[in-house]
Amino acid sequence: MFDRILLAVDGSEHALHAARKAAELARNMKPAEFRIVVSYDTIPMYLGEPNLQFAIDNRKSDAEAILARAVEEVGSIPCNIHTELIEGNPAEAIIDVATTRKSDVIVMGSRGLGTLAGLLLGSTSQKVVAHAPCPVLIVR
Repeated sequence: MFDRILLAVDGSEHALHAARKAAELARNMKPAEFRIVVSYDTIPMYLGEPNLQFAIDNRKSDAEAILARAVEEVGSIPCNIHTELIEGNPAEAIIDVATTRKSDVIVMGSRGLGTLAGLLLGSTSQKVVAHAPCPVLIVR
């Protein structure tokens, strides 16, 4: 049923819980592909050097740590785990990866680390649900 699973994480507790649920789904479905995506916001160019490079390095380092934690939470599953770090708007990045990689389902947490929050879902979750090319499993 779900041959290509996309897990979107941001390091929040909801995202880590989503990672565990996505792994459980993968163990039951035995997909051909399991992909984990971490998106981090673009650094404004007006920071200038050396601040710009320092900010970029810190954001990328944080994203790599989030990715490593997600891979750890997923654990052993019956397929290869592919990972992607993407700079840009998180909702747009998730939707782009799901479209490009032809994902069958997106799994993500209901609330993230973002500063703006919706009433029931986080703003990123709301955007992904509204525009995703496939079903979205929101984990609380």
